[in-house]
Amino acid sequence: MESAMPRKITCLSCARTNRLPDDRPAAAARCGACGAALWQASPVDIDAETLAKAARVDEVPLLVDFWAPWCGPCRMMAPAFANAATDLHGRVRCAKVDTQAHPAAATAQGIRGIPTLIAFAGGRECGRQSGALPKEAITAFATRHLASTG
Repeated sequence: MESAMPRKITCLSCARTNRLPDDRPAAAARCGACGAALWQASPVDIDAETLAKAARVDEVPLLVDFWAPWCGPCRMMAPAFANAATDLHGRVRCAKVDTQAHPAAATAQGIRGIPTLIAFAGGRECGRQSGALPKEAITAFATRHLASTG
């Protein structure tokens, strides 16, 4: 029996590249370097360097919420994004970038307003949406832009 080809995935905790075999459950995968879960049911806070690497090399879908702690709509959307991450668990990884703490990430991605969601797949941006959204709209956005890549 031929084994499935592994996909590259960046650990959002330590930024190391891992190989995720297609024939193993994604939800149970752990980083070979630090042991952190590679797929989490809640959004993971990441920095500019981790985002740049994951967006460039990952072969699994990534949905990123660009936000700031002073932004009212961002704070209002945070629970919806967390709930959407739970719904998307095992199909789409969800991450958050604090644009106040990591302005280089916002600049590199051309963020002009927050909150902004960006969907990444296959080393490129494949969707962008600005403005606060409810959980159902976040899930629909991820499904529409990332469904064929997971």
